[in-house]
Amino acid sequence: MAKITTIIDIGSNSMRMVVLEKSSRFAFNLINETKSRVKISEGCYENGGNLQEIPMQRAYESLKSFLNISNSLKSRKIICVATSALRDAPNAKTFITRIRNDFGLNIKVIDGEKEAFYGGIAASNLIHDDDFVTVDIGGGSTEFSFVRNGAILKSISLNIGTVRMKELYFNKNDIKGAKKYILDNLKELFDLNTNIPSVAVGIGGSIRALSKIIMQKNEYPLDIIHGYKYSVENELNHLDLIVNAKTNKDLKNLGVKKDRFDTIKEGTFIFKTILEELSIKKVITSGAGVREGVYLCDLLRSTKNKFPANYNVSVRSLLDRFQIDQRQSAYFGSNAAKIYDALKPLHKLDDKFRQLLIIASKLHTIGSSLNFYKSNDNAFDFILNGLNYDFQHSSRVIIAHTIKYSKKSLPSKSDLETFKELLPKTSDMKWMSFMIALNLAVNEDLSRPNVEYQLDDETLKIKLENKSFMIASNIDKLELPKSLNLELL
Repeated sequence: MAKITTIIDIGSNSMRMVVLEKSSRFAFNLINETKSRVKISEGCYENGGNLQEIPMQRAYESLKSFLNISNSLKSRKIICVATSALRDAPNAKTFITRIRNDFGLNIKVIDGEKEAFYGGIAASNLIHDDDFVTVDIGGGSTEFSFVRNGAILKSISLNIGTVRMKELYFNKNDIKGAKKYILDNLKELFDLNTNIPSVAVGIGGSIRALSKIIMQKNEYPLDIIHGYKYSVENELNHLDLIVNAKTNKDLKNLGVKKDRFDTIKEGTFIFKTILEELSIKKVITSGAGVREGVYLCDLLRSTKNKFPANYNVSVRSLLDRFQIDQRQSAYFGSNAAKIYDALKPLHKLDDKFRQLLIIASKLHTIGSSLNFYKSNDNAFDFILNGLNYDFQHSSRVIIAHTIKYSKKSLPSKSDLETFKELLPKTSDMKWMSFMIALNLAVNEDLSRPNVEYQLDDETLKIKLENKSFMIASNIDKLELPKSLNLELL
């Protein structure tokens, strides 16, 4: 696979592009993301599905700009897919031929099931959950993939989309007809004889816009859309307010951005109807969709479209990009596990914290790479945004705080106040802070010494080969969690 790859997705409402750089066999990172709301399907549903001249020209000009960006970034592979608008349009071939002749770009029109499958591949690899149904609301259609134990069982596409609903129903103020149309189409999901999970992974611009509105309303502390989750029951009233808004000013007061005024009511109406009809209890928002699914199907073609077991693409990508010494990283990771296991009778943390401590220990030197001074603070800010995929928000916040407080003193309750809704109790974070600080202290001189840890009642006995004065004094300065004593043998 090419080191730098461009994926372009021509949707009914928006055209999007991602440029991804591969850093090792399965690791990659995003180097560009561009969106243009060309509304290529504008007017088509009122005209027999035919693409109209002005929207086609907007798409043509935007594609030219996309390709300029791709070429400037030295992309060596471009994959371009088109979805509902082009597969429905009788005159799609005219547009496709023009693009091929003028730009040398081949557009692959994918069917609805394939579009749903790509969304499922992205979510099953890049969302931290095992059982869910993806819901991808576009301008012309909505796609669903049913995922169980991380595997896609079935994928389906229905002709329910924001632009389609707007032109066929909302412009005529036929809300009752719109509801009946959606419910009639949703019957196909129940005909699949598949148990519908209570968790939906939301994909697409409309659903992401709704999640941003909900995050702002709830004063959510982390400004990250991928992985954001919320309870459907808690937000139904706000969704109703958006659907029933009379003016753009009303939408603005509800937190809707100007560029979403044209289709947010239709998108919200579709999503709310789906959530209620499928009895969805929780929504997880995905920042990844069809584009990432296309890329992953290319990247993971030799592994049945799945990352290897226990592989995390975000961690691997950061280790690659910052060129962190593999021997030091491996040492800090294994030593973190030894410390955690030895102290488990005292800290009594859930086992998920073990992996978070290992990851924090491996990634802590990122701060020094950014700037040696204030390295912990630098790492904190970067980790909050840099762990892009396959992490719950709570996990990335815990890792970031563990690194930030990997120093002699333990964090106080006030230190954790900003992100308290995503963090465990203060005593748990004190343990995480102490364990990573001890891990760093024993390898202060980067000699990767052999260390043995033994808990005797409430005393952690540390047997350290070639003990040096610097290491011993640094360990001695560590603030200890309550009930713990240290003895350096």
